[in-house]
Amino acid sequence: MFQLGDMPHRTLTNLRDKFGPVVWLKIGAMNTMAILSAEAATVFFKHHDHAFADRTITEIMRVHNYDKSSLALAPYGPYWRLMRRLVTVDMLVSKRINDTASIRRKCVNDMINWVAKEASKSEHGRGVHVSRFVFLMTFNLFGNLMLSRDLFDPESEDGSEFFSAMMGLMEWTGHANVTDLFPWLSWLDPQGLRRKMDRDMGKALGIASRFVKQRLEQQLHRGTNKSRDFLDVLIDFQSTNSQEALNVSDKDLNIFILVHTYSFLHSI
Repeated sequence: MFQLGDMPHRTLTNLRDKFGPVVWLKIGAMNTMAILSAEAATVFFKHHDHAFADRTITEIMRVHNYDKSSLALAPYGPYWRLMRRLVTVDMLVSKRINDTASIRRKCVNDMINWVAKEASKSEHGRGVHVSRFVFLMTFNLFGNLMLSRDLFDPESEDGSEFFSAMMGLMEWTGHANVTDLFPWLSWLDPQGLRRKMDRDMGKALGIASRFVKQRLEQQLHRGTNKSRDFLDVLIDFQSTNSQEALNVSDKDLNIFILVHTYSFLHSI
């Protein structure tokens, strides 16, 4: 573990020259395989993709069964294939993306107004932290695509609380956790990361649950010409009588929304 150094990718590259393209390491108590060539990666992920489809689940990703409902972390199987189909068919398609041009324009205009307002309040000679507003814009963009609402609104208590909770999730998952290398310490949680993740995940799930309940209450009053967002797709799918839909619980629905909000933010 300590021989990897400050730049483990370079250390692993040097190991390839000595030991070959596949290296088996023991990092702490965890067995780890490093694949160090494109040819070896092709063999593993093209010819043996099912055997290596699952991801390594860290300790804090198990909080509230987060790992079981995430498209990125859920084990390969019927649930994962179902959720992947919903995302690729109803969200990540050209028509859906083209239909959201007005939403993207609105979010960018909001960002420009935020920057202008912040610039008007700043002292002469001091800059504006533009990247923060770009991040908030993308946060709201995904909220409008997923839930038809801004997730961050200075005047909304729910929006600000949800934003703070999501920031907490991103911070805790970014920390190296000693319990991932030494699992027998998980009961102790020496860095307190699981407790913090449990707190912020609980807050975020509670708010996501309120978003879903509000939508269910409003659904009967929505006009027929109202454009459908991804939450509509999930609710409609859950309400069908198909056997597949019976496996998608209310908690799965809340975690699914939360997970994909987090995944989108983490990607930027």
